[in-house]
Amino acid sequence: MDRGTRRWTLTVDGEGFDVAERPGEPGTYDFTWLTGPNPGYGFTTRVHGADSLSERQLEESARDFLGQVDPGTGHIE
Repeated sequence: MDRGTRRWTLTVDGEGFDVAERPGEPGTYDFTWLTGPNPGYGFTTRVHGADSLSERQLEESARDFLGQVDPGTGHIE
């Protein structure tokens, strides 16, 4: 039985993300950057060999993303 989508808001270093765990794909998370300059922009992260990531691991994924974003464009260049 597939579980439904789990969705919540995560705040990392003052930036907000909508996080949705994909139903039927344990360990796959779609992040939408809520406070970024580009509506709908974000990233996906996935873990292999585990059912889920801890909140700390999700925060680290968001920090890694933010560290790659060009402040001038708001995109990963």
